[in-house]
Amino acid sequence: MILTAALPVLANAASAAQGHLHFADLHLNPVAIDLRFFQIKWYSIAYITGILVGWWYLLKLLRQPGAPMARRHADDLVFYATLGIILGGRLGYALFYAPQLLTTWGLFKLWDGGMSFHGGMIGTSIGIILFARSQKLDWLRVHDYLACAVPFGLFFGRIANFVNGELWGKPADVPWAIVFNDTVQSGMIEPARHPSQLYEAGLEGVALFAVLWFAFWKTKARYEPGKLVGLFLLGYGLARFTVEFFREPDAQFNQWWGGFFAHTIHMGQVLTLPMIVAGLYLIVTAKGRRHRVVPIAGDASVA
Repeated sequence: MILTAALPVLANAASAAQGHLHFADLHLNPVAIDLRFFQIKWYSIAYITGILVGWWYLLKLLRQPGAPMARRHADDLVFYATLGIILGGRLGYALFYAPQLLTTWGLFKLWDGGMSFHGGMIGTSIGIILFARSQKLDWLRVHDYLACAVPFGLFFGRIANFVNGELWGKPADVPWAIVFNDTVQSGMIEPARHPSQLYEAGLEGVALFAVLWFAFWKTKARYEPGKLVGLFLLGYGLARFTVEFFREPDAQFNQWWGGFFAHTIHMGQVLTLPMIVAGLYLIVTAKGRRHRVVPIAGDASVA
C-alpha cells in the first residue's frame, strides 16, 4: 500500500526533472580558490564584495547635499557594520534556525556556514546606533544612507547561495526549474525546483536597489529621516515574504518550531512581518520628521 501511494509522487518528480537543467551540469564549485591548506569560498567573497561595493556607493551618496556624516565617519562605520553583520548574522541564525548551537562551540565555527540576514540586520543597526551616538550623528539618517547600499550585499549573497546549491525552492515544472543535488533522501528521484536563490537576488538585490536609487536621486526622500530605511524594510519584507512561497521550508524551523504554524508559514516570513510593519510606519511618519538639514558633507543646508 505504501509503495502504491508513493508511485504517483515518484512519477511526478521524474516528470518534473525531465528536460530541465541539472545543477551538476553548471560545474559550479563553492570553493573559489583551493590552496589545499587554505580555501577561499565564493560565499566569503560575496560578503567581502558586498561590503566593499556598498562602501563605494555610500561614499558616492555622501558627496551629495545634506549628507548626515563625512567620509571619515563612513570609513569607521564600515568596521561597525561589518562586525554587526558577522556577530548578528551568526547569533541570529542560531537563535532563529538552530538553537542547539547556542550551547556548543559550533556557534563559533563560522566556516561551517549558517548566517541569518535578520540577525545581521539587527546587529548592524545596533552597531550604527552606538557609532552614531559616539559621534553625535543622527542615527536614523545614517540608517537611511546605509540602507541604500545594502542591496549590493543581498545580491552577491544570494548569488553565492546559488553557487553553493543551497536554499533551493520547492518542486516545480516551470521551464527554468533546476534539478539541484541532494534535495531528497538517497535513492529517491531528484525533482526540478524553483531557483529561489535567483528570485531573491533579483527582488532583494536588483529591484530593491532600483527603488532606493529612484527615491534617493529623484525625490527628496533623503531629507525625510526614516523614509529610505522604511522603503528598504518594506521592500525587503515584501520580497522575502513572496519568495518564501516558492522556497523549500527551513528544515531547522520544522525541527525546533514545528506544528501547524511551521507548515502554514516559514520562519523567513515570520521574521519579515515586523519589518513590513516598521517600514510602513517609517514611511508614513517620515514627513513629520523633516527638518532643516545641516550637512556634515556636501553643499549648503537644504530645508
